[in-house]
Amino acid sequence: MMGRSLWVVAVLAVAVATTGIQLDRKTRYVPTMASAVPEPFRAFAQRHIATQALLDKKRELALAEARRLVARRPMPAAHLRLLSIAEFEAGNVEQGGYLIQLAARRGWRDRPAQHSMFQLALAAGDQGEAARRFAALFVRPSEEEAELRALADGLFSEDSEEARAVFAQIVAGAERWQGAYLRKAPVVLPSDALIDVTSRASKAGGVFDCIEGSRSVERLAKREPATAQAFRRALGTC
Repeated sequence: MMGRSLWVVAVLAVAVATTGIQLDRKTRYVPTMASAVPEPFRAFAQRHIATQALLDKKRELALAEARRLVARRPMPAAHLRLLSIAEFEAGNVEQGGYLIQLAARRGWRDRPAQHSMFQLALAAGDQGEAARRFAALFVRPSEEEAELRALADGLFSEDSEEARAVFAQIVAGAERWQGAYLRKAPVVLPSDALIDVTSRASKAGGVFDCIEGSRSVERLAKREPATAQAFRRALGTC
């Protein structure tokens, strides 16, 4: 009799756990169901709970929920970013700043984290760090060219020696996305920065695809013939 009772309890426990897990997974597509997920089973749902608390301006609750989210699922950069916002909202500026840096390092392709770090680095006058964050955004296929142009205008000003040097080194060593550089750089970089960065990258050992380079030069020549010729020379072997 006792064994049968234990069996029934075990089956019920498994059923409850399975239901809780299924509900939690469903919140990935139906966020409004997050509050219906029992607290012990919240993983995906926890992010929605924390986000909603932030939207509702419930700072203490948002901070508690965001900390619970990171404790349960610490790896995603988006979760650290959410916690950093909650820390900032709660007035914990130093902790919020630390967390957004951690999120940016962990999630190189996490757009909001990289944007935040870019702005923080630029405001602090750290051109090298800003250039690295710009590179992270530059390689994102979905990043808007207009947004990149705005960032580039702020970064590659006349007094931008460090930014240009760091970005050129990244381009020189990034064989996998040099094609993206050739396609996007003539559109988003200021003309003087385009020539300077490309020339530095070539001298640093970057080898550009000549066919793609020629196409970029031809496209640029339709808008800025003089810049296109200088760009061709900066490509080095091409």
